[in-house]
This record gives sequence, structure tokens and C-alpha cells, in this order.
Amino acid sequence: MIDKSQSKLFQPLVIGNGKIRLDHRVVFAPLTRNRGEPLSPVSTPQNPNRIWYPGDLMVEYYTQRTTKGGLLISEGIPPSLESNGMPGVPGLFTQEQADGWRKVVDAVHEKGGYIYCQLWHAGRATIPQMTGSPPVSATASIWDSPDECYSHIPVGESKHVRYADHPPVELSVEHIKKTIKDYCDVAEKAMQIGFDGVEIHAGNGYLPEQFLSSNINKRTDEYGGSPEKRCRFVLELMNEIAKRIGEENLAIRLSPFGLFNQARGEQRVETWTYLCKSLKHAHPALSYVSFIEPRYEQIFSYEEKDKFLASWGLSEVTLDAFREIFGDTPFFSAGGFDDSNSWGVIESGKYDALLYGRYFISNPDLVNRLKNGIPLAAYDRARFYGPFEDNVIGYTDYPAAK
Repeated sequence: MIDKSQSKLFQPLVIGNGKIRLDHRVVFAPLTRNRGEPLSPVSTPQNPNRIWYPGDLMVEYYTQRTTKGGLLISEGIPPSLESNGMPGVPGLFTQEQADGWRKVVDAVHEKGGYIYCQLWHAGRATIPQMTGSPPVSATASIWDSPDECYSHIPVGESKHVRYADHPPVELSVEHIKKTIKDYCDVAEKAMQIGFDGVEIHAGNGYLPEQFLSSNINKRTDEYGGSPEKRCRFVLELMNEIAKRIGEENLAIRLSPFGLFNQARGEQRVETWTYLCKSLKHAHPALSYVSFIEPRYEQIFSYEEKDKFLASWGLSEVTLDAFREIFGDTPFFSAGGFDDSNSWGVIESGKYDALLYGRYFISNPDLVNRLKNGIPLAAYDRARFYGPFEDNVIGYTDYPAAK
């Protein structure tokens, strides 16, 4: 029998280039939950609400999952109206949003926890009815699957909307610079209101990964055409944010082998190897890097994902090569960790911390349960993504273990 309380999972870890000392390595993963408060409670087809802010319910949710010396990573926070991918998601580009997030941050700190702000730009994974403007991306690539639909039915409509009916606009170089400035402004704002750091979401087929993916990025200028050029947007983005907030306050999330949001790019190993080597060279003091396991997928089973990996000649692929590139940069991994497969992983030297998502939803006291061998409560997938008439259910009503 393993004495789980003695696992390295519950030993300290220093991140932020020495700035932050975590008491344990069970990290709350970034999770879109769509539970923000609408800025305009009355939403009509003529004047739909497009802005949400964190209310008291969100403060309670994050506080429930805070432990002394524990790290939480926020849900994806849009840095602009144009970047928002879903209703109910609070951005950080209005005063009301800043005030709401400040309450969340203050509550986490009051319980002795740390919280990073994850910045998220949906790129082409949104629709004009959501943002009030055309979706944007690396190029005007139409959605690969013609029948795949947007997650929520827009206000005033009776059925789901196909992504393919709203192809994105290719970002001009000028628009790229503006987008990077949006990220920088909001990263700076996040630090001002008390977040302990900023994580850039550069995975899951959202805007940064749309530049990295050869099937989406068809550019022939300095931002596309080769693995090196496809990395340029992400590298420029990280450089400019690091100038604003310091690289020790900056982290990045990557999914080199992901398929979500039609990310079907080739040259995976070449592209992400170049990206990671460039990041390590330019920013040796990044706060941490966060990866998603090669066999973990949002929409496919492990068996289905293995077929994709095999078709790319990557049947045995692991994150080990990226771990080696980043060396002493704290290295996190997400993707299916639970109370059965978390043991011995940190001890092996493979990763420095593990991220937990779905089981943190249904177990606000996950750290205690893991440490003391208490069985985990099941989650209700149907309540993952709001907004709902009653946002509490499946959000803040999961009890701690007795």
C-alpha cells in the first residue's frame, strides 16, 4: 500500500523564478464554466448581451477550490470582445470585469492560495452573433467539418449555427499587432488587480494554435509557410507580454498533439520543438509551462486518439522531449489524472506538478481527498458548460467529504 500523504504530490514546488512557493503540486486546471453575470440582463436579438463579469457565485466557486499554498489557474479570460468564444465567459476588458476578478483574486489570497489569469482568444472558434464582429484567424480557413456547430444557440435563434457558415477573416499584420497589444494590456491589468501571474492559452485549437497548425494557417508571409514562421505569432506574443509583466510572471499552455477545434496540422514534432526551444532560449525564467498529455483529447476516446497518433507515426510519443528542452522550468501536465494514476508520477521526474480539471469540478476538496485516500465524487458532464437558469447546480453545490 502506498502512503499517499507522503507522495511528492504534496511536497512544495517553487514557480515564478523563485517568487512563489507552492505547498503542494495538485493544480486546479483552467476550466470554462460559463457562469458569469451578464452586463445587460435583458438580451434581445436586436441588442444581445455580449459582456459578462464575475459575480459572487464565481467568487464562491474559486474559493471552494482554494487550499493554502495551492495554485489555481483561471478559466480562459478573453482579452477583448472580439476574442470571446462563448456566452457566460467573463473577460477582462471592462471595469466591471476587472472589479469582479479582483474579488475572486482577493478571496483566493485570503485562503492562502495563488491564482494565475489564463488569457484565451477563440480566434475562428466563435461566431459573429457572439462577438458582434467576424471571427478572425491566421487565414480565412473554413471549418474542416461542414456540419460542426457552435456550442450555444444565439439569442433569438431556434437552432445551432454552423461554423462553416461564418468563415474567419485573415488577420492583417496590423491586426496581429493590435491583437498582441490587447493581450499585453489585459496581462498588465491582471497583474494590477492582483493575479499572481498570467498563462497564455496556446493550445486546444484557439488563436495561437491556429497559427501553429498547418491545416489552418495557409499564410505565405512571415507568419506562415514553415514550422518556424508558423511559430512567429506565439513567440512575438510571449515576447511582448514578457516585456510588460516580466517573464517570471508568465506561463504558457500547449497541446502539441491535440485535435480540438479542427487542429489537424502536420509537422507536429518539428513545429512544437522549434517553438519550445525558442521559448526556452528567449525566456529561460518563465514561471512554468503547462502541457496536455498526447493521448488525452477533449472529444475522442484514448483508442480513437491512438489511431490519429499512429497515422502520424507517433504511436509512442510522450512529452519527454519537451521536458528535456525546458530543463529547470517547472513542467506541468494535464490529461486524465485522478486518484488511480497520480502516484509515482512526480517522483519519476517526468513532471513537476499535475493539473486536475473534471474531478476538481465535483470535488472542491480534491487535495484532501487525494492525500487521505477518500473516494472521489462523480462529476455531471451535463452541467459543465452554462449558462443555466440556475447556475449553482453542478457548480458550487458539490459537497466536501465528511
